[in-house]
Amino acid sequence: MEKELALPPRIKGLVERLQRYHYLWPCVSFISGILSFFLVTRQQSLGGFLAVALLASWALLIGENIWSGVRERRHQSRLPKLIATFVTQLTHQETLCFCLPFFLVTTAWSSGQAVFTGLLVLCTLISVMDPVYFRLADRVRWLYMAFHGLCAFILILVSAPLLLHVTTGQSFLLATLALPILSLPSLINLFQPRNIMSWLGMLAMAVALSGLAWSGRSWVPPATLWITSSALSPSFNQAARSPEGTMALTSSALEARGLYAYTAIHAPRGLNEKVFHVWRHEGKVVDRIPLTIKGTGGDAYRAWSHKLHFPRDSAGPWQVDVITADGQRIGVIRFNVSTTPSDAGKADGTLHHTPGVGWLSMTKSSGG
Repeated sequence: MEKELALPPRIKGLVERLQRYHYLWPCVSFISGILSFFLVTRQQSLGGFLAVALLASWALLIGENIWSGVRERRHQSRLPKLIATFVTQLTHQETLCFCLPFFLVTTAWSSGQAVFTGLLVLCTLISVMDPVYFRLADRVRWLYMAFHGLCAFILILVSAPLLLHVTTGQSFLLATLALPILSLPSLINLFQPRNIMSWLGMLAMAVALSGLAWSGRSWVPPATLWITSSALSPSFNQAARSPEGTMALTSSALEARGLYAYTAIHAPRGLNEKVFHVWRHEGKVVDRIPLTIKGTGGDAYRAWSHKLHFPRDSAGPWQVDVITADGQRIGVIRFNVSTTPSDAGKADGTLHHTPGVGWLSMTKSSGG
């Protein structure tokens, strides 16, 4: 029968006392996650330290899992299950509550990104529901390991741009390259390979998962980039970096004057990233204008594109997708063009603030 490693009475007593108040830990994790998000948007260095602490906790947790597995195979005492599961649950809760606000803010809810963020919301709920969480940990071990790997995957997506100043595309590439390693514990528990061929097959599946993740990157929100405000206008004040003027969105007006699309984009301090304004008419791409944004920490970087050439038959629904170089959507501006002024919308330079993020970033003259 498996034996658990004996712990000093003081440590065992402390863990048992903490376990009595397990219902408080989800609240603590949620509040600390929200505070971490606020610190990242206002004082990025403090948020970076929090990300380092979370990464360190993941390294310790993975080391503990390997150590316990080796001791089990040698029929030696392992770390008490209460300790291991309790620490793992806390780490999952803190990671999800730290990362989830980033994805909630950056998700384009009318796209496939809603599926990915919905999955994260479900995982967060599971992590705070003890009966479901412990049943998963005890009976569906491979899925529990996949849960573990997903948390590590999103932590890389959030922390890499903050700490390494890499672009969202590069951070996704790092997370994708790490995915085969992150998925191995789950695949080992699922397939339990016995010979060389089964091990090679399992490794091939791990690499395939990495390729699948990369091909589905458009479904994953760019965790550290979001639009704080947007506007449409017939003219633009370059000195003040602000849209101005009023114009009915008719086919003739667009053909004569063109149209400005303005977006204020929040990005981590020190980040330089290329994004695109992709103009679409009735779903078809008609223009793709590159822009470079520079992260300034708490301030949003103001960027705009000016489309001059509109077709004569431009009536109908339009949208400007704001996407990264690797195809992750940051946001979208929609408008409708008509042949008559009475049915047309207006481009009047009014700033439309993204719901829920207006208090996070203030647009200053740091943009280009």
